[in-house]
Amino acid sequence: MGVEFGYSVLKDDTIDLDRNDVRIGRYLLRNEPSANLCIGCGSCTATCSTGHFTTFNIRRLHTLVRRGETGTLRKEIARCMLCGKCQLVCPRGVNLRNVILTINRALEHL
Repeated sequence: MGVEFGYSVLKDDTIDLDRNDVRIGRYLLRNEPSANLCIGCGSCTATCSTGHFTTFNIRRLHTLVRRGETGTLRKEIARCMLCGKCQLVCPRGVNLRNVILTINRALEHL
């Protein structure tokens, strides 16, 4: 039996893009090309009504889709109210409402 030193080895935080499912990201870019214009400035997240009261973060959602980390997408997208405030403030003109709807459609079909 080994000696207990009071600590444990942490799980590796490396993102393995070869193992992640990038089909939703590809589907998104095919059906809503404006998603590729996102620069990650956070304006959408700053104005999000849902984000003020829940953990919803549209910028994080977009990053997860790009990385192919799709495990929690359905739960996150369900929080969006589709009010469109994020789309109004986007400096790059990303159609964020359609981005959300397209990701939702991709989750149903893929």
